[in-house]
Amino acid sequence: MPAVKLACFRRRIAYISCPKKPFEYETNFLPAKNLILEKYSLGIGDRFGHQGKAQLQAIINSKKVGVDITPVWNKSHREHTIIGTTPANVRKEADEAIRALKWKGPYRVDADHISLKNVDLFIDSSDFFTLDVADFTGQTTNEADIKAFVSRYKKYAGSLTIAGIDEKFTITTKQIEATAKKFLLAVKEAGKIYRNIEEAKGTDNFITEVSMDETDLPQTPIEMFFILAAIADENIPTQTIAPKFTGRFNKGVDYVGDVAQFEKEFNQDLAVIALAVEEFGLPRNLKLSIHSGSDKFSLYKPINKALKKFDAGLHLKTAGTTWLEEIIGLAMAGGGGLAIAKQIYRQALVRFDELCGPYKTVIDIDKENLPRPEVVDRWNPAEYADALRHNQSCNKYNTNFRQLLHVAYKIAAEISEDYLNALEKHEKVIAEQVTENIYERHIKPIFIDRLDKLTTS
Repeated sequence: MPAVKLACFRRRIAYISCPKKPFEYETNFLPAKNLILEKYSLGIGDRFGHQGKAQLQAIINSKKVGVDITPVWNKSHREHTIIGTTPANVRKEADEAIRALKWKGPYRVDADHISLKNVDLFIDSSDFFTLDVADFTGQTTNEADIKAFVSRYKKYAGSLTIAGIDEKFTITTKQIEATAKKFLLAVKEAGKIYRNIEEAKGTDNFITEVSMDETDLPQTPIEMFFILAAIADENIPTQTIAPKFTGRFNKGVDYVGDVAQFEKEFNQDLAVIALAVEEFGLPRNLKLSIHSGSDKFSLYKPINKALKKFDAGLHLKTAGTTWLEEIIGLAMAGGGGLAIAKQIYRQALVRFDELCGPYKTVIDIDKENLPRPEVVDRWNPAEYADALRHNQSCNKYNTNFRQLLHVAYKIAAEISEDYLNALEKHEKVIAEQVTENIYERHIKPIFIDRLDKLTTS
């Protein structure tokens, strides 16, 4: 993209508007003291920063029926780099949505998947930090640290009963040592990141999540127990933890795997957290976080059931689903909106390897079942929307089409002004799609629908 066009595009996102003399957005954000993340929270990522009000409206709809959910706007460093935004833009979007809809409840801005390499970029604008230490999982720390950890926790060797789990566990010092070798260095890295943030923002002025989901296999209940012990040793007051679950959590589509096995692991993790809070003095509101949680519809019934069983909280991240609803809205608007949606798909096909490469572990696309661009060019608004919208009862829905467009937001960034103009022109129809998607397909089945209704459906 020409440098001049790219610069203007970045101004369009970075400033309140794009007048002849753009001005910097100045947030009135002041960090609160003793931040406590509420029982239910929803990560609502937004690639282009235009759907904050539509996202918040879904949260408001849930409050109207008596369910309080804290909105957490999140965006990763990778997404900022691709689109050309900064963490301050996420704070801007959140603050503007809060003011526009007169929201009186708490809300957060998450520095999503940050490391020591980039955490400083998020310090001023964020009050929620997801510590990503995946690169350190499986790397062994020094022998002295491992021996000290085993010595500290060998008292748990023997038989362990965990309330809420039927089976009894037999723990050996070798298991404790193996867990330390696999996870201790990663937890220590999380401690380094946490203390970096704490030095800049002060204790209790931010919410911490530890992400352990990018490992080769799900953590066993015993591994989770000792991971939480290590987190306590590092004095990280983590309020959410993202474990690895069995199966595939592909971007923007339903869960692929054994739902019964997921349900077992989810319930076990809730039980382990409850025990670890008591044993290690971790925050009493510590709860599970599910990454790539958007559109995992087959899991929402067992999640709903488990939350009720344990009276537990949940943080669910739903990043890319809003971007896809934007494209659906543009397509439904017809005319120029539909033309842009078709343009993005055509270019995504040409650049398939480039776009899919960074996401290869979280997408499964059968290229043979992608529609040819000349076919898509003939689609009317309803046909495009039906192929993309995650409605599994619709025989026109195409999971391959949806996954490819999920990773194609880079193309929208490159057509810059045309794309943002279309978002503004068709704001109403897009907002309807975004709000309906978050509220009807995500919030209701997880947090609102009565269990007796779910079990008979």
